Amino acid sequence: MQFKRCAVVLCIVTVAMAIAPQCHAIPAFSRQYGTSCTTCHVNFPKLNDFGKAFKDAGFKFPKDDESFMKIPPVMLGAPAQKEMFPKVIWPGTIPGGPAIGLRMNTFFQVTSKNANNYNKQLAPGTPGTLVPRTDFQPGLFSIFTAGNFGDGIAFWVDDDFSVGGANSNGGLGDGYLKFVNVGRIMKLPTDALSLRIGQFELDLPFSPARTWNLSGWDIFDQANIGTQNPLFPAQQNVNNGFAFSSPAQGVEFSGGHTYAGYHYSLALVNQNTSGSAAAPNNVSPQVNYVSDSNFKDMYGRFSYRFNLEKDAASRHEVQAAGPNGPRDHTSINLGSYFFYGRSVQRLSGVLASDGTTPTVITAREPFYRAGGDVSFNYRALNLIGTYMYGHDKNLLPFVAPGASGATGFISGSPAHYSGGFLEADYMVEPWVMAIMRWDVVNSAADRVNGIGADAGAPLGSFLSPYHTTRHRFTPGVQFLIHANIKASFEYQIRPEQIVYVPGTNTRLTNPFRTNTAVAGLEWVY
Repeated sequence: MQFKRCAVVLCIVTVAMAIAPQCHAIPAFSRQYGTSCTTCHVNFPKLNDFGKAFKDAGFKFPKDDESFMKIPPVMLGAPAQKEMFPKVIWPGTIPGGPAIGLRMNTFFQVTSKNANNYNKQLAPGTPGTLVPRTDFQPGLFSIFTAGNFGDGIAFWVDDDFSVGGANSNGGLGDGYLKFVNVGRIMKLPTDALSLRIGQFELDLPFSPARTWNLSGWDIFDQANIGTQNPLFPAQQNVNNGFAFSSPAQGVEFSGGHTYAGYHYSLALVNQNTSGSAAAPNNVSPQVNYVSDSNFKDMYGRFSYRFNLEKDAASRHEVQAAGPNGPRDHTSINLGSYFFYGRSVQRLSGVLASDGTTPTVITAREPFYRAGGDVSFNYRALNLIGTYMYGHDKNLLPFVAPGASGATGFISGSPAHYSGGFLEADYMVEPWVMAIMRWDVVNSAADRVNGIGADAGAPLGSFLSPYHTTRHRFTPGVQFLIHANIKASFEYQIRPEQIVYVPGTNTRLTNPFRTNTAVAGLEWVY
């Protein structure tokens, strides 16, 4: 348990290095269309309205795409073959130039000198985890490609070759085909139905994989892990590793537009909840948490964006007209999202009813995540935020009278968490963006595990005002040195912490903070 506490603190303190956002800026598009990255991006990888329309259309200009393309695609067959189908292969296209992009970033951080006070709760002789005051950290080297094969078939692949400079944790991010506007086959309204298949990030209101911040939004990284701690009266038997920041594998149906009007998506994906932990109260040697291949998790989202431009002509264009050229619409976007799945627990080392035969009992534990979001844009100001609630049923091993071990599962108090973030982005200049952000997570699992701002304090202690909640205030600023080179800075401010003798109200330290300043430099090609 002490190791888990230290691991969580280390993750919090070094979050900017551990979470390197994947980029949605594809310089290959700039080469293909002979235009700047800022055509689609406010401050890469943050999309403007035109970038959203470009993505919705399957990585094509929403209107007159062929007239804007400087490097024409390569035809895979003559257009006349469409008239001869199905006697011939349906013709398609591939990008005319190499649709390949590269990305590299690096970080430098400075952490409060008292960050290691957290280790004072550990037993004498326990080394704990040392957090360096200053640290240079290579981020990731990534390759990505995207484009379309004609007839509304888009593709995307990104892969991290090296993470942290040592090829650790590298792997596939997103890799999918998207069939845009397939609803036309069924005579549905334009863009009413599209289909995406492969590995992809869920259609969240704000993309953790392509965040423009140095550090990720805490609520999207939150998992629900809370095995029982004998120091506390609450019981939890949840080790659900699912988090929205992880990619999913499956199929997604979607429609509408993200830049105006309605937008929806519905996805059926594999489970991503595996893990393992010791069983509560030592009722058996091990509880295994695995994915259930016989059940697919479900995710749904609906949003509606109101474009609020006074001028009707600007209101219905992809981007509004401003005194200095196109800009994003004045708009408000309201949305909601819901995820339903179940984690599977297989309790091994149990005896059957005869008291001698080893057996395994299985529980399929339902869980859901529900949230709402808002985005308001006015000229150079963008205000965004989300609130999310997570709920796991929490099935506890049950020992029947006279039995030597667990014989089944019963429902305990639900394991839950809630939280979200508010963020304000302001474009001081077209190449300078100022950021102010507040993240908050309130987790029952953190409370059960003794993880929080007051390490080791007993549950409900009046000396532990932050024990159940994690706050983080993060001001920042970002500069585009060139359209494809960005320098970023953020300062992560966390609440005061106090370390106690575990399970008592005796303080080991005075209040202290573990604030972190992080600078980053990244480029794309």
